[in-house]
Amino acid sequence: MQFTSLILSNVEVSPGYWRMRMTAPPECASAHPGQFIMVRVNGAIDPLLRRPFGIFDLGTYTPAQSGGVSQPYLEMLYRVVGKGTAMLSTLHENDLLDLLAPLGKGFELRTADEEKLIVGGGVGLAPLYLLAKELVKNSKVRLFAGGRTRDDILCITEFERLGVECYTATEDGSLGECGLVTEALLRRLDQLQGKAAIYACGPHGMLNAVANIAATRNIPCQVSLEGYMACGVGACLGCVAPGHSHSSETPDFRCVCTEGPVFESGELKWRD
Repeated sequence: MQFTSLILSNVEVSPGYWRMRMTAPPECASAHPGQFIMVRVNGAIDPLLRRPFGIFDLGTYTPAQSGGVSQPYLEMLYRVVGKGTAMLSTLHENDLLDLLAPLGKGFELRTADEEKLIVGGGVGLAPLYLLAKELVKNSKVRLFAGGRTRDDILCITEFERLGVECYTATEDGSLGECGLVTEALLRRLDQLQGKAAIYACGPHGMLNAVANIAATRNIPCQVSLEGYMACGVGACLGCVAPGHSHSSETPDFRCVCTEGPVFESGELKWRD
């Protein structure tokens, strides 16, 4: 659905990374972890296209003049990487945004008796917080957060408050272990002896590595892709990703915004 949202807060949580809270209609309260929103940055022609952002959190707040009646809100994490996100970072409380939400297919919440391993980095952590809030209700959850530097490791305290055990790794060693977070994931999988399920969101290289690890060990794995979306509703087909049987002779594409952004990792084609 399309609606106008009132910004409640817009704060920088790490250099270049921002967290925005905005009002939402009651229908958004039932959004699934992994779904996303499309944001029109302003009413002008430039930038023309909406920007996609994962839903970081959902909740309620009580406006001062509401007579004690709570209203829903949603939050998103974003990184300033271009003109559109730079414009978002200049917005303030009480500014308005035009949104489409909720969109896409989210994560499947597995209930099997297994440890849930969440892997992400940077804004890839955005859809994983809402996922963790749901998973901790029935399972032990462990987060593996990776990035180039400590600035790319976001909102760890929020995950810890949920009861999630967090592990961090950075390529420059500025926070946590020095190296790739997939190395810690492998060690934990060795300890669990296959009794685990993986959920991941982040850069394509990270997802590629996680998907291959899951396939090698025959472990259930869901990944959330960061596609280049122009419409968010499957009309433009600008965000397609190759399916597992894709080749030049037999094309097999999946539309990220409607068939995803969350996929079982075995549905997609990865590099060996």
